[in-house]
Amino acid sequence: MKHAGSPTPAVNYAAAGAVETNLEYAALIALDWGTTSLRAYLFDAAGNVLDTRASTAGIMNLPRSAEQGGFDAAFDDTCRAWLDQTPGLPVIAAGMVGSAQGWVEVPYIDAPANAEALVAGIVRVKAACGVTLHIVPGVLQRGELPNVMRGEETQIFGALSEDASATDSGKPDDKDSSKRALIGLPGTHAKWAVVQAGRIERFHTFMTGEVFAALREHTILGRTMVTPDRPDTDAFLHGVNIARDKGQAGMLATVFSARTLGLTGELSREQQPDYLSGLLIGHELAGLEAVLAQQQNSLAGQHLRLIGNEALCERYRVALAQFGCTRAELVKHATERGLWRVATQAGLVNPTPQTAHAG
Repeated sequence: MKHAGSPTPAVNYAAAGAVETNLEYAALIALDWGTTSLRAYLFDAAGNVLDTRASTAGIMNLPRSAEQGGFDAAFDDTCRAWLDQTPGLPVIAAGMVGSAQGWVEVPYIDAPANAEALVAGIVRVKAACGVTLHIVPGVLQRGELPNVMRGEETQIFGALSEDASATDSGKPDDKDSSKRALIGLPGTHAKWAVVQAGRIERFHTFMTGEVFAALREHTILGRTMVTPDRPDTDAFLHGVNIARDKGQAGMLATVFSARTLGLTGELSREQQPDYLSGLLIGHELAGLEAVLAQQQNSLAGQHLRLIGNEALCERYRVALAQFGCTRAELVKHATERGLWRVATQAGLVNPTPQTAHAG
């Protein structure tokens, strides 16, 4: 089993059209299997992504029920072509596929958690085709208000992959990886993780995306809203700053303003969605600021990393600047990097130096 010192190269993508030739170099299949979608990556032994597949067959949208072999069917539909041409490939999977509603329930590991703990918590399940899937566990933060994540932990370790050789070996590099850092994962259930020395120390969940969708689609606030042709940054920042400056009584005391500002002519119907988005994200960041203050910390001056949809991360970057955080770096390919890192540490693939494959 390979642990500290395993290469964690930047994820590279093979040239389009070279997949048929490059399949001979395939070394790993990695799955990001969530609630509504499944994304598969084919790696070579140097960490290059040779090919990808995307499917709508998330765990709640299988081609047939789990009892009737829905997980096997989705896996077969997505990866059969790869496995037919390169039998025996190891397979790793992360995300909701390991939940209670997934293929097999994988017990959470407790925070604080490092990549080695994820490897120790892997659970194996055998597909009908004979292939063994290695499913990565999620992370549980115990306490009065427990918190969980599934899939985000792999993305976080992907974001930390550049620091991995230093943090896993205990030898800080020039970035001083022993310092605490903050990683944000905007989305339906936004996560904010505090990491130190290659470990997820603790994390917080904000249901910002889901609350926005619920308010927009199922309350009176959405009745006067019209989706704009393009994002309105001014309306968005108006919402962020209302939450920052006037939000002491909490979101419930400010959210009705998305309607009243429209009734008084201060927000057009097209501006109201962006205002509501800014208001909710602003309350999220204000809440995060309050949590950080308990640890004698602040968003101001933070150099943090963001993982997720680029447009949404850009929206958060703009909002963070209103809280004094002007250094928010977008991490690309965090999922692929994380799956590759856990797979190599689990000994599923023996990493080789970067190589060029002829098309």
